[in-house]
Amino acid sequence: MSINKDLANATQEQEFTEVVNIIVQHKSKASRTINEQSLLCAWYVGGYVSKKLKREEWGSKVVSQLSEYIRSNHPDIKGFSKRNLYNMVMFYDEYSSETFAATIRKYMTDKFVQSETAQIGLEQENAIIVQSETAQFVQSQTGQMPNILTLTTLTNHIEILCRCKRVEERLFYILYAHKEHLFVRELQHCISNQTYSALLSDKTNLSKGLLETYPNSPMMFKDTYFVDFLNLPKRHSESKLKHGLIEHMKQFILELGKDFIFMDQEYRLNVGASSFKADLLFFHRGLQALVAVELKKTKFHPRDLGQLEFYLEALDRDVKRSNENPSIGIILCPDADKVVVEYAMSRSMSPTMIAEYKRILIPQEQMQQQLREFCQFFLTEDKPKKK
Repeated sequence: MSINKDLANATQEQEFTEVVNIIVQHKSKASRTINEQSLLCAWYVGGYVSKKLKREEWGSKVVSQLSEYIRSNHPDIKGFSKRNLYNMVMFYDEYSSETFAATIRKYMTDKFVQSETAQIGLEQENAIIVQSETAQFVQSQTGQMPNILTLTTLTNHIEILCRCKRVEERLFYILYAHKEHLFVRELQHCISNQTYSALLSDKTNLSKGLLETYPNSPMMFKDTYFVDFLNLPKRHSESKLKHGLIEHMKQFILELGKDFIFMDQEYRLNVGASSFKADLLFFHRGLQALVAVELKKTKFHPRDLGQLEFYLEALDRDVKRSNENPSIGIILCPDADKVVVEYAMSRSMSPTMIAEYKRILIPQEQMQQQLREFCQFFLTEDKPKKK
């Protein structure tokens, strides 16, 4: 009995050593980026532990023992608590599924499905350190990590996996986190505020002029913005809304998109003998255009559009530089009748849009079509660098 127990302990220690060797191998690769090595390490460690759990060779107790073994015997190796090990299992299980691969193929190109840099054992210097039969699955069974996963960090991936259940939504946030260079707290904010729904909704709130001047605008502007960080009461003034946004400009820009640069409040426009003030003025780096934001505390009215178009004309004539594109106008209001907005936008040749600061639910079929368009926009605007 004692001999069997000793053999079992020896086998388990060998398996733990194999996991450590996987970790050490990826930490020693100086030729790849730190983020890519972190992802690959999580992929193969997660795959190793996942196989053991699925075969019922390991249980929760053994995972705890593995975590303790790493901590005790390799104190220089950090980040492998029991919770983190299970996060790596989730990372591997969810992203190695055929469902995820099929979704990538549906919306992206094949090169995003698997990565050449994730292949282990193709070259001698890249061969995995462990050679036992138990560890061979790391090369032969775990498979390659999808290239698309390298677009953001492991911390962001765990946040996405824990909070987003639909595969399409996960794909969107991977691309969006990369495009906007989001840290995990910023990503948390975007998920909480349903950026997926707000950005991919059917845009009837964009003018004909905006769509013609900026064809990609549906992928760059939301129809709903969240200002929950202001803690506004139900009844509030435009002044309170404006000052709140200015005081929390960092959060507001995160909600707008990181390409927005705040320039001024109550920006003065002198036309003839009269003077006018635009509530908020931004500059959009991606579009190379001024963006005027007019704040309203009441439901959208068509007359609001005339005022905004007047401001855009003044900006284009007197403020816009020769190397910049036509100015854009946004009316931000608490509510807008969709039919009224559609009528107002259909004939407007100025680059304008109407946005609400409240939630809107979107049909699933429509979301899939919008996601496809967002992926195509991503592929053309932000192609990954060749390895």
